[in-house]
Amino acid sequence: MTSQTTVEATGPGDKAPGAPSDPTPAKGLRGHPWFTLITVAVGVMMVALDGTIVAIANPAIQRDLGATFAEVQWITNGYFLALAVSLITAGKLGDRFGHRQTFLIGVIGFAAASGAIGLSDSIALVVAFRVLQGVFGALLMPAALGLLRATFPAEKLNMAIGIWGMVIGASTAGGPILGGVLVEHVNWQSVFFVNVPVGILAVVLGVVILLDHRAENAPRSFDVLGIALLSAAMFCLVWALIKAPEWGWGDSRTWIYLAVSAVGFLLFARWETKVKEPLIPLALFRSVPLSAGVVLMVLMAIAFMGGLFFVTFYLQNVHGMGPIDAGLHLLPLTGMMIVGSPLAGVMITKFGPRLPLAGGMAVTAVAMYGMSTLDVDTGSGPMSLWFALLGLGLAPVMVGATEVIVGNAPMELSGVAGGLQQAAMQIGGSLGTAVLGAVMASKVDSDLAGNWADAGLPKLPPEQMDQASEAVQVGVAPVAEGTPPQIAGKITEVAHDTFISGMSLASLTAAGVATFAVLVAFLTKRGANAEAGAGVGHI
Repeated sequence: MTSQTTVEATGPGDKAPGAPSDPTPAKGLRGHPWFTLITVAVGVMMVALDGTIVAIANPAIQRDLGATFAEVQWITNGYFLALAVSLITAGKLGDRFGHRQTFLIGVIGFAAASGAIGLSDSIALVVAFRVLQGVFGALLMPAALGLLRATFPAEKLNMAIGIWGMVIGASTAGGPILGGVLVEHVNWQSVFFVNVPVGILAVVLGVVILLDHRAENAPRSFDVLGIALLSAAMFCLVWALIKAPEWGWGDSRTWIYLAVSAVGFLLFARWETKVKEPLIPLALFRSVPLSAGVVLMVLMAIAFMGGLFFVTFYLQNVHGMGPIDAGLHLLPLTGMMIVGSPLAGVMITKFGPRLPLAGGMAVTAVAMYGMSTLDVDTGSGPMSLWFALLGLGLAPVMVGATEVIVGNAPMELSGVAGGLQQAAMQIGGSLGTAVLGAVMASKVDSDLAGNWADAGLPKLPPEQMDQASEAVQVGVAPVAEGTPPQIAGKITEVAHDTFISGMSLASLTAAGVATFAVLVAFLTKRGANAEAGAGVGHI
């Protein structure tokens, strides 16, 4: 039985509680740590799953609603943009009004928006409700971490976060499998409708089990200008990262948005030093371990999300697999994250986060290097090895970086810290897709014309070569209808070989990012405030 202390809420001037001094056992379901973990895991699963499950449904949505490629991109971009921009503010709401209420509102809104998408008959409505999904998802993610931090005693917190990270990793990696099954055997709407019963289950469990936890000196006011400045800066940053592959990194629009984002962050930092109750007290970042944890989460997401982005194209467009088959080939990645996350929690509890984090990023670097060796004829065995290694490397980072960020923050800012952790992951994922996408595009652009000529294929006008390059960047052979089989075979060979060279360079870049992350991992340490978790008051 786990321990818990009940205290009355006090005013904003009181000091944060330390370790629980007179723990009393939790009774029944309400407030029980492990049942709390199950409840928040059900809610978080919806958000993590939606990050990847929808990608499989996009082609069917495009056909059914007559959408353009750019409109379909916004089904994903709108979701991630809203999620990234809202996370830290959502964490503040949880700290102020209680993580239980924020979590339940997030779950209800997310499930309702999912059902609305399934009933939508236009691409505009789908994108609009996807944005709402992102906003409500932002409400429940930091609240889930805040509930875990407040419910579990310090000695069991890493195991809880390990299981929480396992749910996120498994849901993210398992999205393409479930999405493939639903799209092939039901319809694209079912990808969204599936969230409705899951949301209802999470709400019922939340009402019965979750206990509201609030730190005694939680903030009582809102930094409205800070929220506006941070949201604007985050929006411009993520928008630039999303649009850079389309506009180009040398385009003035890309740099204007990046510049506005930088100015927004500077103004935000300046304002936070003046306001009485800031959105993010900048003193948080005086903690080297916390800052290192945020950077590590960004670097991990660059390698993970960026690498996974190309793998799906490799499996489906180069190897010709269907959605379900491609998803099944990613099972080693999912499986090792499921197995590795709780084990990572045990290791971090016993040895601290530094060595597991450094080791995890080293394994991730090796896995990304191995993925750079994949080619057109690589069999399932070598693929499975590198995918399994990637899952094994990511597991301790998902768990450890979360513990470092949340554990090094004061209890009254656990929601903000959870928002920082999730925002870092979303920014890293966007950055990974944009930067590694630029690496891929550059390599394909530089190699395709030469490879095309070396194969003895007819020279294409510049405009057609550009169109061919865009197709090759996602592993598609630009074979025109009516092309003779012999010529079509040569075009396919050139396209796939050129795609492989681009994916190889992108994977090596990700391996370099992961190697740098090893050094960052050595700056982390166990959270100094971890013991405050189970002693926090509940209302």
